[in-house]
Formats: sequence, C-alpha cells, structure tokens
Amino acid sequence: MRGLKRLGEPKAGSTAAAALAALALSLGALTLTACATGGTGTRDEGPARSDQFAQGSPVPSHTTGKEPAVDPVMLVRDDPKVSKSVKADLKPCGGDSYPVDVSYGNLTGGARNDVVVNVLTCGDAIGIGSYVYRPKGDSYENVFRTEEPASYAEIDRDGLTVTRQTYEKDDSAAIPSGEDITLYEWRDDAFVQTKHWTNRYGSAGGDVRPVPEEN
Repeated sequence: MRGLKRLGEPKAGSTAAAALAALALSLGALTLTACATGGTGTRDEGPARSDQFAQGSPVPSHTTGKEPAVDPVMLVRDDPKVSKSVKADLKPCGGDSYPVDVSYGNLTGGARNDVVVNVLTCGDAIGIGSYVYRPKGDSYENVFRTEEPASYAEIDRDGLTVTRQTYEKDDSAAIPSGEDITLYEWRDDAFVQTKHWTNRYGSAGGDVRPVPEEN
C-alpha cells in the first residue's frame, strides 16, 4: 500500500496481531474437537473479530430491530468482485463452520448498517479477503475489497481500518514482524484512503515501533 501524508498521530499499535492469534488458537481447538459453533455480533466500532467462525447462515447474536440476518458465505460466493481463488478457499473448517468473520456498522452513512466480511484461512486464521457490503434495496453491493495476503478490515471510529500483517523470511504465521495500517473514509460514494502507517514489532515480546512514512 502506498503511504499518505500522516494526518494525525497513529495508534501505538493495532489489535490485529493479538486478535488474529486468538482466532488461530480458537480455530485450532475447533479443528481438534470437530465442534462447530456459530453466531456473530453487531459492532459499530472497534475490532470486528470474534472467537467463533460463521456457521451455515448465521443470525447475529446482538442485532437491532432494523438489522437483517446476513449470510456472509453467500454474500462472498455470489459476489462477482470476489476472486475465484478466494471463493475456492472458502470451505468449512470443521463441520459446517466457515472461516468468515463478520461485523456491522454504519460506514457509508446509509439508513441501514453496512456489513464487513473477512475471509480467513482455516489453519492459521490469516486473512485472504476483506469486503464491505452496503445495503441496496433488498440486497447488498460490494463497495470495498482487498485481497492482499494477511489483511483484515475492521470498523473504527474514524471509518474503515485495514491492517496487513507483514512477515520476514523466517517468521511463523502466528508471529509477524509488523503491520501496515490504512484508514479509509467514505466520501463521494467511495472509500478514500486518509491515513497510512507502518508498525514494526520489537524483539522483546510485542513492543511496537512506528515507522515514519516516506515522502
């Protein structure tokens, strides 16, 4: 991702690495026990991650009266903007539990909440595709996508945050060397990049060192 001029002080670090590690541990337990649990929560800010993957056609566990039940698996499979490779990798991890994480929030200023869907790998819970769907009549339209490896989209107070884990040659999937963070805002019917920065993790247990952007 190309850097933009910093508009404000970046966070010392995002929650992406810790949360994805928790997801990987949760998925490991799911694989070992072959138990499938479902349910996703409604979020209007903050990380979209949960400790559970979507099962079948999930019904959000905390919804408003206006919040419809959304099947994220069908959204992705029916979306022509999603690559064939992501669709091919979207398979159950155990039973009928799919590696899909979902959050809801008003990102585009509409009357109904938008849907953020992240597709992950089964083994390590690494992101392979992130999408934002905006309500349009009785359906949804894709208004944002990224299929960069190890990326994860989440709803933030400032808009949409996309975190991409970065790895050195000898890094394991669970322990990246750093992260690239990009913020987007909805302007003129599209998401526009407003901020970008890079964090490099220190060698002493998770210290984070922001890397200045290049002009």
